[in-house]
Parts: sequence; C-alpha cells; structure tokens
Amino acid sequence: MGIKELLGINKAKPVEPPKTEEKIEGAEIRPPKIHKKTKVKVDRAALKNLNLVIVAYSHVEREFFPTKESYEAEVEVEDRAAEVVERVKALGIPVKSLMGDQYFLTNLLVDKPDVVINLVDTLRGKDKLQTSVPAALELSNVLYTGSGMEGLVIGNNRNLTKRLLIAYGIPTPAFQFIRRAGTAVNEELGLPLIVKLNESGGSVGIDSKAVKETIKDAQRKVNEMISVYKLPVIVEQFIDGAEITVVVFDDGTRKRVYLGQKVFRNKADGKHFFTSFESYDDIKAYTYKHVEEPLATKISQLATRAFSGLHHKDYAKFDVRVDEETNIPYFTDSNPNTAFGPDMGLPMTEVLAMHGVSFDEVLGALLSKYARQLK
Repeated sequence: MGIKELLGINKAKPVEPPKTEEKIEGAEIRPPKIHKKTKVKVDRAALKNLNLVIVAYSHVEREFFPTKESYEAEVEVEDRAAEVVERVKALGIPVKSLMGDQYFLTNLLVDKPDVVINLVDTLRGKDKLQTSVPAALELSNVLYTGSGMEGLVIGNNRNLTKRLLIAYGIPTPAFQFIRRAGTAVNEELGLPLIVKLNESGGSVGIDSKAVKETIKDAQRKVNEMISVYKLPVIVEQFIDGAEITVVVFDDGTRKRVYLGQKVFRNKADGKHFFTSFESYDDIKAYTYKHVEEPLATKISQLATRAFSGLHHKDYAKFDVRVDEETNIPYFTDSNPNTAFGPDMGLPMTEVLAMHGVSFDEVLGALLSKYARQLK
C-alpha cells in the first residue's frame, strides 16, 4: 500500500468497472434489466402467513444530537413510522410500532413478531449504534428488513465505503479521511472540494456553501465540523455535473435498479448544482427526470455491484455525480436502509413512483419476501 493510501487519499485515475466477465466475490456482474415501468413481485397468499409485523423506529430527543440541524434530520422518523404502520394495516396485516431504545429487545421478546420493518437510523443520536437493532433481531431469531450489521457498519462509514467501492472497480471521487482538527488538507485533491461527516447520513453539515473553492476554506470547514460533531470527516473532490439518485430494490426475484436525475431549479451557491440541507425545506428545489442510455445501463451495472459488494440488503440508495467533461459516473454516497415510507418527498419513493412503482407495491413485495420464509 502506498503512502497516499495510508493517508486516506485516493488520487488515482477513475476506476473503471472490469471489462471482462470474471467473477468478483460478493458482487453481481450480470447487467440488470432496466425498465421505465416495472412491477415488483407481491405474493398475496404469502402475506397471509404474517400474524404480526412491527415497525421499529429511532428514539429521537434533542439532547442526543450536537446541533439542531442533525436533530431535525432525524426527528421525522416517528411520523414516517406511523405512516408505514397505516400502509401495513391496509394490506390486512396486524401491525404495531416499536421505539428503538434500551427496552427494544425486551419488548421484542414479548411481542414475538414475524417480521420487523427496521426504520431505526440512530440510537441515542449515534448512527454507528444502529447496528444494535439487527444484532438484537438476529439474537432473537426474528426476520427483519434492510441491511444487517455488516452492511450498516460499512454504509455508515464513508471512508470504508469508498475504499470498498475502489476495490470493486466503482469510480468514487478523490478523497482524504481526516480524524483530527488541524490536519492539513492535501492540495493534490484538487479543487473544488466538499467536506462531509464520515459517519452521518443525509445532508448533515452540507449547507448551501458546502462546496469550497480554496484549500483554506476547505481547511476551515474541516476544523469546524470535527470540533462541532466530534466525528472524523471526508474531504472529497467535488464533481461538477449531473446528480443522479440510484435506488436498488431486491424483491426476492432479482435486484431492480431505478434511476432519477435531479433537475435543480437553482444552483445552491450560485455556482454549483448540488443537494444542500436547505433544499429539504423547498419542495421545488429539484425535480427528477429519466436517465438516458447508455449512461443508465452503465450506472445500473455499477449499482448492482456496489449493492452486493457493500453487503446491503433489500433496498439502498446511492448518490452519483456524473463528470460533465468525461461522463464518468462517480459514486459519492451509499445509504443502506435509506428513508423508507410513502411520503413523496422521500428520494426512494419519488424515484420509484417515476418508474411506475408505488410505495404500497414495494411494501407488499418486501413483506412477501419474508412471509415466504415462514413455516
């Protein structure tokens, strides 16, 4: 391993996917079929096997989070869980919600559900603790939706995610992993740059001024974020070009890929198009359009490989930036257990709807997959 790898810097040329059909362990190479409208598999007979479904959600209190911004990014989960409960009821399945707190395992053992829909993003405000939920479910031998412990550990660590993407031949922007405030930003990364928390999802810390045009400004942002959030950061080369939301959904028959290219109304900072924290409060910040071929097929092939290689399960969302000069799609973020619910403001739900797939169909297909496993 070279000195740049040891420092957490990826400055190599873009990594292209393998051009041969060799097998990569844990990865699916076969190109997925892409449809603008496709039905997922819902097994109505299997759904009758379900006697109780529990919707687990995060316990969110303001005191758990270092900033109001990070609290607001998570507080919506209880309302979203209530919406999912209502949709499960509409399928004719007994259902209840359960908070993911210190009593979760005890309540789980009392309720004895057939399947748990896992919407827990944080425990006591920490993303890295969410692995406690699949751990408790596996300990209790209860079926659950979403990624397991391994997939969540990987997905909640941008540094680890990006290193695995490189290992699987999936382009990701040049980056530097920084643990301590004051660590110098490497000038070889180039400009512009964007600074992200290593262990937090969503757009926490990504405001409308997130893209930095100088090393000095990037350095200031690094020091500020580490000091405020007490977490390491990733300094990443910002890729100017199209921003694409990629959803992978495994309905038990195959992994289906759905793409939506964001069409922004305005440049967040007057110079670059990107999704900022402020955009979540503006329903007109962007719309989606279909991704054209051959780019759609290329991204879909990479996404199925990333989904398997990062040990995601059931569903996940990837953020991709397409370089406007080279047309190379760079995978910037991976979101296992991305926000799951019927609200059309959620990226996964909105992109699926654009492809003619409703949330109720996805929910039915997801529960069908696990209902078929019940004796």
